[in-house]
This record gives sequence, structure tokens and C-alpha cells, in this order.
Amino acid sequence: MSVVHDWARDWQITPLAVLDLLQRLGCGFSTPQHDEIGGKSEEAVQIEVRLEAAALGFPLWRNNVGAYMADNGQLVRYGLANDSKRMNERVKSHDLIACRPKLITESMVGSIIGQFVSREVKEGGWVYTGQGREPAQKKFQDIVLSLGGDAKFTTGKGSF
Repeated sequence: MSVVHDWARDWQITPLAVLDLLQRLGCGFSTPQHDEIGGKSEEAVQIEVRLEAAALGFPLWRNNVGAYMADNGQLVRYGLANDSKRMNERVKSHDLIACRPKLITESMVGSIIGQFVSREVKEGGWVYTGQGREPAQKKFQDIVLSLGGDAKFTTGKGSF
């Protein structure tokens, strides 16, 4: 997918245009649909915020955080910044996460910007087959890339 982004940069195609193309090709994301959002509950506000972000050209993902007891009795924690109860007490990641495209203007040359980076770690020797969870993992990768982020599958050192 980096070839697409290199090409888009060379031809001065905006990240939003790349995102639109990927959506039309079925590689993008879909926004939540609703007929009417009543009240201002947390859920209603969250839907509004997600729709607003989508209208601006970037998705917001729900970051569920919690824990459950597995059948083997092991506590399983999930969600960003939820490695331990202690960490979760100190740092609570937000409900939604995103990677927003940021146009680098002439006045920003030399500035450091934040770029969303993700890696899907696979065992050594792994090869993409398009089976199981792989298509969903690749779709996440494509969304991040389409927004100017840096995402890929990796089997170890040298992934950058």
C-alpha cells in the first residue's frame, strides 16, 4: 500500500482523496448510520462525534477496555493502556482512537508531527494467506495507511 501513498504524494493527491478511492474499492471504513439520535447520552454523543470525524475524513474507532476471566481462570485484559489494573487506574485510554491526516505545509517543514503507527506481529516465516483474521487485520492496516499513518504486518526486525 505504500506504493499507493508514494504515488499519491508524487502526484499531489490528498490523503482524503486516497481514502475515498480505498472506500470505493472496498478497502476503507464504513461510518455508523442512524436515522435519529435522541437525547445526549454518552452513546448519542459518541455517535455524533464519530459521524463528525467521518465527515472530516477520518474514522474514530471504539476502544473497548475491560477484563474477563477466561475458562482457565486467567484474567484477560483488553483495550489500550490496560496492561494491568494498576496501569488502568493511572491511565485510561479514551473511548475512540483515530489517525487524522495532517497536511504538512511549508511553514511546518522541520517540525515533528505525530503519526499513527501500527504493526501486526506474526511468527517468523509467516506469509499472508487472506484467511482467518488476516483480512480484517489488513483492512485496519489499509485504513491507517490511507490516512498517512504507518502500518504493516511484521515478522520481526527490519519492519521499518
